[in-house]
Parts: sequence; C-alpha cells; structure tokens
Amino acid sequence: MDVLDRAEQYLHHHGRLIDRLRFEALFRGGSRTRVLDALRCYQNEDGGFGHALEPDLRGPGSQPEPVEVAFWILDELDAFDSPLVPAACKYLSSITKGDGGVPFVLPSVRDTVRAPWWDSDDDPPGNLVPTASVAGLLHKHAVTHPWLDAATDFCWSKLYAAKEFAPYAARAAVTFLNWVPDRGRAESEFARLRDAILATVTFDLKASGHVHFPLDFAPQPLRLPLFTQDVLDAGLDAMQAAQSPDGGWSGNWLMWTPLVEHEWGGHLTVARLKTLRAYGRLPG
Repeated sequence: MDVLDRAEQYLHHHGRLIDRLRFEALFRGGSRTRVLDALRCYQNEDGGFGHALEPDLRGPGSQPEPVEVAFWILDELDAFDSPLVPAACKYLSSITKGDGGVPFVLPSVRDTVRAPWWDSDDDPPGNLVPTASVAGLLHKHAVTHPWLDAATDFCWSKLYAAKEFAPYAARAAVTFLNWVPDRGRAESEFARLRDAILATVTFDLKASGHVHFPLDFAPQPLRLPLFTQDVLDAGLDAMQAAQSPDGGWSGNWLMWTPLVEHEWGGHLTVARLKTLRAYGRLPG
C-alpha cells in the first residue's frame, strides 16, 4: 500500500471521527461540510472549544488553545467564512486580558482532567500561545473582528520586547509574522528575531524527546526565509521514513493516558500528510 492507503487504514483503526472526516475531505474528495459539522460539536455556547478537541485538555469547558486547533482545521478547509469563526472571536474577546492577549490556559482547567503540563496561575497574563497563531490565521483569511486589532498590537509588543523564545512561542511567532498584513514590519521583525527563533529548533532529526524539528515550524512553505531547501528536504525525508508500519505518525511528548496516544496519532497523521503534500511529496 502507498502512504495514503496505509494512513487511511491507520485512521480507521485509531482516529477520531473528526480526523477520519478530515482525511476524507482532504485526500479522498469527501465532504468538507461533514468536517464542519463534526467540529461544531466541539464548540460551546460561549463560542470557545473544549471536549478534548485538543486531546490533552479533556474537559468540556472552553480554553484558549482549542480555538487554535479549530482554526487550523478551518484553515485547511478554507472555511473562515463559517459562523464558527465570529463565535470563537466573541469567546476570545471575553477572555482577553488588558494587554490584548489571551492566556495560554485559564484557571478553570484545574477542575478538569488534563495533562500535567496544563496548569494556570490565578490571573494568567496574555501569551503569544495561542494569541499569535490565532491572530495570524485570522489575518491569512482576511477576517475582520474587533478582537483582532488589539491582539495584533499585543503580538507586536511582545515580539518587540522578545530576546529569546520557548519553542511553542517561537512557532506562534512564525505563524503571526508569516501572515500579518504589514509585510515590511513583519520582515524587519523576522530578520531581528530569526536567530532567536532558530535557537529553539532541533536540527538533529534523530533527536528523541519533546523536541521541535524544522517542519514543526514550517508545516507548509513559508513566506519567511527560515530554512534552506536542503534542511526542508532532509526533514521531509525523515517525516516519510517515520510513518509507522501500521500507517500512522505519533507524537514525541508524554502520552499520559492511553486514549490520547490514539487521538494524537490520528490528528498528527493528517497533519503529516498535509505537510508532505504541501511540499510536493504527495499528489495534489
């Protein structure tokens, strides 16, 4: 079987319904409406997302990071005209701090089942994760909403003050700088921050543990000159080789309960297939 056939079999054995539907829509000509219908089930009345859309956040209540997960799905479907988007922006407005950013995670997470790294202070500040990624995706799709103006100012302010990054913040910064409309400012800030971003990248493709490889930062071709073609090609070769005998890809972080290994496996398998196709390694 080829890469897609093997991945399809893996998803039938392990994947959530939403990830099986995403695969069908992206690679088999299936219904995108059905993906949106499934995604809608993860959205709460407040406009946020919960219910383990982000598998390590098991609770039903809304949290900021699942909005990013939802927006990446909407991005792959080119569906930012969906009513899911303004409802999510309304939710983001309701949790935004005075500086214009949304927190990494809200204190309500303490009352839910979640991975041990999801914890919160009593009054968490705004964070580039997920504010910058969410803002970047809204800019990519030319969405206008009052939340986005303040969030964009927040991201510029945080980036201007940045001298170093944690890996997830660096990845969020790349998404923001890749899509924010002020290209002159984005390119200037990227040139200044490029070394700090690259300091968070693991170039040893055989490294183990929760590391972040080049294609984690560039899952599709970037406007920004972050990596050379030889680095991308090596990463794509390694990604193809990492497909397991049963057809899937797995995460390199702690799978703290058996169910999340399956849920992340399905989610990441679709993500890896998207990256391989974006760089011409799979049929269009």
